[in-house]
Amino acid sequence: AKRPIHDQFAVRVYLSRPRMFLMLAQLPDAWTFEPGVTFLNHGSFGPSPDVVRRARERYSDELERQPMDFIVRRMEDRLDVAAAKLAEFVGAKPQNLAFIPNATCAMNVVIASTELNPGGEVLFTDQEYGAVVRAWGRLCGRVGARTVLAHLPSPAESADAIVAAIQERITSRTRMLVVSHVTSQTATVFPVEAICRAARQAGVPVCIDGPHALAMRPLQLDSIGCDYYCASGHKWLSAPFGSGALYVAPRRQSALVPSITSWGRSLSGREGRWQDELHWFGTYDPAPYLAMVDAIEFLEGFGLDRFRRETHALAREARERLIRSAHAEPLTADSDEWYGSMVTLRLPRVATSSSWPGKPHPLQVALWEQHRIEAPVVQWKDQLHIRISCHLYNSSADIDRLIEAVASCVK
Repeated sequence: AKRPIHDQFAVRVYLSRPRMFLMLAQLPDAWTFEPGVTFLNHGSFGPSPDVVRRARERYSDELERQPMDFIVRRMEDRLDVAAAKLAEFVGAKPQNLAFIPNATCAMNVVIASTELNPGGEVLFTDQEYGAVVRAWGRLCGRVGARTVLAHLPSPAESADAIVAAIQERITSRTRMLVVSHVTSQTATVFPVEAICRAARQAGVPVCIDGPHALAMRPLQLDSIGCDYYCASGHKWLSAPFGSGALYVAPRRQSALVPSITSWGRSLSGREGRWQDELHWFGTYDPAPYLAMVDAIEFLEGFGLDRFRRETHALAREARERLIRSAHAEPLTADSDEWYGSMVTLRLPRVATSSSWPGKPHPLQVALWEQHRIEAPVVQWKDQLHIRISCHLYNSSADIDRLIEAVASCVK
């Protein structure tokens, strides 16, 4: 079996401020996992490599040692420096980006900032994350608006077909289009630039739900054409839990309404910015935000293109082997245009579970309890699917264990 991806390269490890780097010939264990666990679910909860965890701990220690100095005198400048690095990473101007705990929090800010009237519509695809649809549905129910679904072709093989399916559902009542960059359940990469162009031609603002795209896909947020972009750092970037970002196009910034209202102003007395409403929402530990820089530099040390190429190759290996061994069915064309470091396949020979929703499918339970493998098994459109996530700590040996486990559980 191949060695884990992270054992095959020299990695640049960020050590401390001011910036100091060390080149290591080998990095035997970049992550610390519970022994015996095969973790193929980075897409749900992506743990940080140890160097990023240590950085987060250092920042928290600084806060605890002298909170007055850290919060009042230094935090604002530190956040500005971190925001500049993150903005460069995602292809945005720093003034268009704010830190926020995760994509869910970001989405709720967008919801709070959206004016809906009775009869208005919020448009989704039929592959959007359930919690996102639920959050917008609550707003719609409160004001007498409604949610609308665009049913997409499957398998996903044509960007034009996806755009056309969305365009068919846009009406004069559409007030917002909410669409994933990389979907959670199907792991499909959507053609977001083309979708945004079509929506813009119809005069419809676009909010992109992008927690899976950060690091998995190259981003140029200032040129995608969206109005809002919601991102999580704890997935493919492997930044700490509690780190995320909200991109807001300049035309939308003045109307932004925070979901939490506090002082919302600068601590240093500088001219106010829209980000102040999100960066000063009460007392909190900004260490996860600051450590996003360490996570970026960790991946840059490996090489972002190489990271994407090799994790996609491992996901593709899992896809091909499940197709052969378990008669799994792909949901997209076989191309990195359509899936990246994560892949979902339909399992037509595995029965759905009447207990869903409410608890994991018996196959997911068996993978964990019998084989110590973490891989989500989800029921979508009345069919069963398995989703495989691949990161730098994974290897072909993990796929070997998965294939053997699925074969033993599905007879």
